[in-house]
This record gives sequence, C-alpha cells and structure tokens, in this order.
Amino acid sequence: MIPESAKKIITGMPAEMHKGKAGKTLIIAGSPGMAGAAALSVRGALRSGAGIVKAGICEEILNILQVLNPEAMCVSREPESYGILPEMDISEFDSIAAGPGLGAGKKQYDTVIRLINEFNGPIVLDADALNSLAMFPENFSSVVCDKIKQRTEATVMTPHPGEADRLLKALGHESCKVTGRRKAAEVLCERTGAVILMKGAGTIVCSPDRDEVYINDTGNPGMATGGSGDVLTGVIASFLARQKAGGAGGDEFDAVVTGALVHGMAGDIAADVYGQYGMTSGDIADNIAKAIKNINNGGHNGY
Repeated sequence: MIPESAKKIITGMPAEMHKGKAGKTLIIAGSPGMAGAAALSVRGALRSGAGIVKAGICEEILNILQVLNPEAMCVSREPESYGILPEMDISEFDSIAAGPGLGAGKKQYDTVIRLINEFNGPIVLDADALNSLAMFPENFSSVVCDKIKQRTEATVMTPHPGEADRLLKALGHESCKVTGRRKAAEVLCERTGAVILMKGAGTIVCSPDRDEVYINDTGNPGMATGGSGDVLTGVIASFLARQKAGGAGGDEFDAVVTGALVHGMAGDIAADVYGQYGMTSGDIADNIAKAIKNINNGGHNGY
C-alpha cells in the first residue's frame, strides 16, 4: 500500500510541465578524493525528477562531475575553501543540499551557517555538514538550533547513527545505542527544530510539525554500502525542490518520507537484479526512476 505522503509528492506530469516547475536544486558536495559522493547525490536528484540540478564542487573534481553527470550543471567553489562562492546567488534555487563528501571543519561549518541564515528555502544537511556542526558544540547547542527553529522553511537532517551520536553528544544527550534510534531521532527533532531522517533498517522520519513518526518498510541489507546515503540526499533535495516550485503537493515531511520510500524501493529493485552482496550505491541511484514509476503506477513493493 502506497503511503499518502507519496501520493502527494509523486503525481502524474501535466502536459504543460517545464523544468522550472520541476524545481531547481543546488548540491554542495565533494572534495579531492570524494568526487563519487557528489556524483551519487547529483544522480539521485536527477533521477528523482528535479528540473535543474547544479553541483557546487571544488575545482579539482569539476571535470569528473561533468563527465559522470552531463545532465547537471557544475560550478566551481572558491579555491581551497570548499565553501559556496561568495558571489553565488543562492536565492535562485528551490532547495539546497550540503554535506556528502564535503570534508568537515570550520570552512564547512561556515558554509552551513550561511545556508541557515541566508537561504529562504528547504535545506538538506547530511554527512560532513552534520559532522561540521557537531565540531562546535557550544554554538550548535544554542545559536545554531535557535536559528534553525526561526527559519520559515524546513531544515532536514539525515544522519546515520554515528552522525546522530556526534550531534547528540554536542547537545549533551545520550547516544543512539543507549536510547534507541527512534528516541534519538525524536530528541534531535525536538532540540534542533529540524525534520530528522534517521538512517538504518527501518528508516525513521519525524518532524517538529507532526505528531506521527514514519518508519519506512522498503530497503534491504545490501544497501549498507558506501554512497547509499549520498543518493538519498539527492532524492530528498529533488522532491523538496519540486514541491517548492509547485510541481508537487504535500509538505516537507511528505517529501522526506517519500524520499526514504523511493530510495529503499530502488534498493530492493537493485537487489532483485544484482543480489544484496554485489549491488552498489550506483545501482540504487539508477533504479530511483523505476521506483518512482512503480509508485506512480499504483504499485508498492511489487515493481
């Protein structure tokens, strides 16, 4: 049975659809040696229907991204900064995602803070964006969380348990191992004001604006492979962009829930083809479109 959230996000395409209405997303990712993280996140966004995907990447991997994802636009970040170009107009985007393969540190932290302060649209923070926030616990536990709560658009955090533990420690809370993943997700949601997607078997999604907690039932152990979460980041960024641009209904919670559903279903389709041992995160990305087609046709877990 298809969740109501997915029915709001994944709908039939009107004949007059255009790329502007399909949403424009910026993905800030990658660093030397981590081009794959950026490429997988970008591919996840492209396969999820975003009209325009732009990658904000460092100069060293720009050509790699353009070859791996020719459908995406690429813009070089300022040399040595791994941050956003100061002259980039981020207001042109419907959503922004940051973190996959970005590296963690002060410059990355400053980039995330700029997004929180300046971008008037939904933000997805994953991987090193979250690790960078956790590196400055005093600021994170007070100033950053307050700023997130003041935003008029959603901030989405997508940690795996290890990343969640770093955030929880910065907030002075017990780890996922002590509280369990669901309680940890609820604590992060309450303290940060963000929509939280806690990765793992039975991905958990909770929102400060919803009483319900969603537990995803798609996916398989073969998805425990490097880059799987990077693909998910792109999928969620795409759905949020489409929603912001008017190409989808529902709210941010629905977009995140549908991202988890589609990502897991794509992993199940990939496992049917390659088996759980041999499937890669690229296989997941390449089957995102099939998963969406399946849901759009009324199927669920049937492919």
